[in-house]
Amino acid sequence: MEKEFVSKVYSHIGILHKVCNSYFFNNPNKEDYFQEILIRLWKAYPHFKNQSSFSTWMYRVSLNSAIDIVRKNSIQPTMIELSKIEFEIANPNTLIASEEKDKLYRMINQLDNTEKALTIMYLDGFTYEEIAHTMGLSKSNVGVKINRIKHKLIKISGNHESK
Repeated sequence: MEKEFVSKVYSHIGILHKVCNSYFFNNPNKEDYFQEILIRLWKAYPHFKNQSSFSTWMYRVSLNSAIDIVRKNSIQPTMIELSKIEFEIANPNTLIASEEKDKLYRMINQLDNTEKALTIMYLDGFTYEEIAHTMGLSKSNVGVKINRIKHKLIKISGNHESK
């Protein structure tokens, strides 16, 4: 069972990274929360019944764990600036992609917990039906919420660019 779990988690490890980046972006404890969510996945694994895909189940457990951690710790977003040396060392080709990804995570971090969950699942290519099943919403409600989130992110993006 352990090898099977490790194999499945490893093949979907991006989900865990997305959840942690969305909920704990630039938080000094992000690696600890990553481990905490991984432990919760392991504890919940015996209850995985293959009623949905493993990735959908992993999203559900990871998102619920992240939300639980946020609630318990009342985490406030923190920003850590790169030092001049760190900034200059960065590869110019990866720096642009990294900056864009960081900007996206900063914007997502401003959403509420449900909006964060919907956003990362949507960006990961899940269908409205899969998102609805994972989040316990109706398919049409998912569509409405995602549309509202898009408008909210556009507004947040405009606020970032004007600063």
